Amino acid sequence: MPALEYAVSEHIATITLNRPERMNTISREMLDELTQTLVRANQDKDVRVIVLTGTGRAFCAGLDLNEASSGEGIGGQGSFADTLDLRNTPPTVLFEIDKPVICALNGSAAGYGMDLALGCDIRIMADNAKLAAAFVKRGVVPESGGTWFLPRMLGWAKASEIIFTGRTLSAEDCLAEGLANRVVPADAVAAEARALALEIAANAPMAVRASKRMMRMGLDEPFPTHVQHVYLQLLPLFASADFKEGVTSFLEKRPARFTGR
Repeated sequence: MPALEYAVSEHIATITLNRPERMNTISREMLDELTQTLVRANQDKDVRVIVLTGTGRAFCAGLDLNEASSGEGIGGQGSFADTLDLRNTPPTVLFEIDKPVICALNGSAAGYGMDLALGCDIRIMADNAKLAAAFVKRGVVPESGGTWFLPRMLGWAKASEIIFTGRTLSAEDCLAEGLANRVVPADAVAAEARALALEIAANAPMAVRASKRMMRMGLDEPFPTHVQHVYLQLLPLFASADFKEGVTSFLEKRPARFTGR
């Protein structure tokens, strides 16, 4: 049984963590496989939206601590730690890709799994799921983006409280704090995420990707610079077939048929 599954339909790529017996913990091999799968989805011209989810009762319970404790896996002292290239790890790749990513939290996420969920653009969360920021309880920092995401999402004080205490947040907490877009019954998570993905995929894909790119760039640049970058993004979009289709479909009062060109 593969530890990671990949499927594409209706312009949606679904990436599924598939180690339910291990609560979808991330093994050493899965790091490379997840990176390669994210890149594959981002490069696939048929894919407009990516859904990241898990099987079983958890989304992802973090890194595989059994491997770490043996010294062979993530956190070990061997060649893996010496050769790890952070530019090619899932959190960095997830941040850099331009296609929208929806995290369908079929269950709880802890540690690395929480950071992975926070790295997605949108989170649909099961009502019985939790986010566990248990890093300091294991003697580490949020190693895969949590110290970057949480202060930006919640503000310094709230992020500090969660990270310094290693707190676990319920689905209701996550919704109230804006960490989850929607909370639904566990058996409705996949359908809710797909419905949202289909809504996004119906729009002009180049415009969606450019919008995400601009949002990401805007995190670290002043407004006048950002406006200039937005203008430069608009120029090729104005020349696209999708722009013409968007205008024509609006005037003809019909759904647009975008082709990504």
